[in-house]
Amino acid sequence: MAKLVAKFGGTSVADIERIERAADKVAKEVERGNQVAVVVSAMSGVTNALIEHCSNVDSLYDAREYDSVVASGEQVTAGLMAMALQKRGIAARSWLGWQVPIICSDVHGKARILEINPDELNKRLEKGEVAVLAGVQGITHSGRIATLGRGGSDTTAVALAAALDADRCDIYTDVDGVYTTDPRIVPGASKLKAVSYEEMLEMASLGAKVLQTRSVEMAFKREVPVQVLSSFGDAIGSDLPGTMVVKEEEIMEDHVVNGITYSRDDAKITILNLDDVPGVAAKVFGPLSKANVNVDMIIQDISTDGKLTDMTFTVPRGDAQRAKDVLLKCEDLKGAKIISSTDVAKISVVGIGMRSHAGVAQKMFSALADKGINIQVISTSEIKISVLIAEEYTELAVRTLHNVYGLEHLS
Repeated sequence: MAKLVAKFGGTSVADIERIERAADKVAKEVERGNQVAVVVSAMSGVTNALIEHCSNVDSLYDAREYDSVVASGEQVTAGLMAMALQKRGIAARSWLGWQVPIICSDVHGKARILEINPDELNKRLEKGEVAVLAGVQGITHSGRIATLGRGGSDTTAVALAAALDADRCDIYTDVDGVYTTDPRIVPGASKLKAVSYEEMLEMASLGAKVLQTRSVEMAFKREVPVQVLSSFGDAIGSDLPGTMVVKEEEIMEDHVVNGITYSRDDAKITILNLDDVPGVAAKVFGPLSKANVNVDMIIQDISTDGKLTDMTFTVPRGDAQRAKDVLLKCEDLKGAKIISSTDVAKISVVGIGMRSHAGVAQKMFSALADKGINIQVISTSEIKISVLIAEEYTELAVRTLHNVYGLEHLS
């Protein structure tokens, strides 16, 4: 007997028919003698509608009331899922964040889980009852509902699995696993049997939409085995049909590169004619930090006379204008020229095998050069290389690199 957490995303519970299908999968896990806790998202499209209602009332809405409204979407799904399980003769009860309780920080709309008390849930699971939790939500120390933000149900599921000391967390979604790249761009992309926490974290942060970044961070920290699988196939989580996200040492084969990701969510900002003096970087990035603008890739060029420097970096595309406005108001940057561009894309090569293999970057740069693709900015870590290119070359770059590293043969 295993203790499992099964999470169903919005597309997996989009209507009553899909909720019934999800309930069938949970029922099959129960039939195999497993203890199951279920985490559900709001039905597809419901969260967007609730957010629109808030904006229509007041564009400057109270974030606390926003959370109260938005959290209701998951509450509906949890109740419907519990009903569907009860119809199948399974003891089930829905739970809201405050009933567990899931204690969160008080940053409404972007709260972080601080603590989960699993005692009552464990008692119910041991009695054979299925606990159905509304994802995304918790309660603050002051007693207010708080939501975790977009994709927060993934984080709820992984955090719950950690608190319950579950054997596995199954994330049911509309794809059947983690692929070497987007199959819509490369039809020959391979589904991976397993991927390390480190690789999945890089992929999620660099554009892969399979798992929310915070959920991977938590799984990594708490060593929770996570499986990504489809809610539309016949297999259930215990058949292990998807991609497992596990510790590096649990993966039998270490491929040099396991994935190519891309993101069109970045903007490039260049500041020209800065004085090349100590502290110049702090003068640029200090104000951006105070304005909560995240900076990613950074490159600095020094003039031939050593007196001036140019600085280029990337920010989220939605923050580009705000970042530029912040910099234009800085007294320390008077005289500098600020240029922003949103027609860029970030392409990344990810693989734990890069730690022990040389020449990965050279192969990437040569392949892009052969296709006439200019690299504007480069950033690296131990297991990834990212480059910024013109957005128009996104698909060509992804296909080229997928082929160069032979990823169509992985499985």
